[in-house]
Amino acid sequence: MSAHTELPQIGTESAGSCCGGACHSDAATSATEGAVTTVYQVKGMTCGHCEGAVAGEISELDGVASVTAAAATGQVTVVSAAPLDEEAVRAAVDEAGYELIGRA
Repeated sequence: MSAHTELPQIGTESAGSCCGGACHSDAATSATEGAVTTVYQVKGMTCGHCEGAVAGEISELDGVASVTAAAATGQVTVVSAAPLDEEAVRAAVDEAGYELIGRA
């Protein structure tokens, strides 16, 4: 089980689409082109609620396109437009009630 949070991409909206059209076209590929993927190790996640709390807080950081948290491994994968400030990620994880160990 893992929680995944993906933010809507500007300019990819499609009338009547459940996902803004991003998963039904090349928009999903172009939206992440040039993106940075970073995997963090987080201590204390034990369930889906934990995953959602961590993913939700990190997804609010500027430039974050998507977050996937997995309690089973303690890993959180973040896709962002540019590298994130690790202290900002640490603060977001702390706000969710967990501890950022560092990059995985």
